[in-house]
Parts: sequence; structure tokens; C-alpha cells
Amino acid sequence: MQKIIAASLILLIGATPVVQAKGCIKGAVVGGVVGHMAGKHAVAGAVVGCVAGRHMAKQKAKQQKEEEASKKAAAPAPAPEPARP
Repeated sequence: MQKIIAASLILLIGATPVVQAKGCIKGAVVGGVVGHMAGKHAVAGAVVGCVAGRHMAKQKAKQQKEEEASKKAAAPAPAPEPARP
């Protein structure tokens, strides 16, 4: 039964678009292992891990975007080139 579940998860992970799977794969793997260790809750752990991983990836992307925006705002303007006669 566990082999069937593992194969199903692998197929589902392979079928998801890359953009939407950011953070989900790592979270699903970790959640599945933790759920399995907790006692036959690997699928539930994988689902929760996927959701948590996706949430964390969104937060990290948002933070990086804010940092880039603050760096652009703090960067000095380039000096104008001298006029050529």
C-alpha cells in the first residue's frame, strides 16, 4: 500500500506545473516522512507539508522582492556624462 501511495505522490508531483509547485515538493517530502513516522499519516503529512512549503516559498519571494525594491531606492543615481563639444 505504501508503494502505491509513494508512486501516486511521485506522479502527482511530476504532473504539477513548476510555477505552482515552488516549495510544495520539499514540503510534501518532509511532511510525508514526518507523517509516516507519526504512524500511517504519510499522505496527510505530505498534503500539509505541501501547503506549508508553498506558503513559506511565497513569503520568501515577497521578502526578496521587497529587499530588491529597497536596494533600488537606496542606490545613488548615475552621474551625468560631461557634454562633448
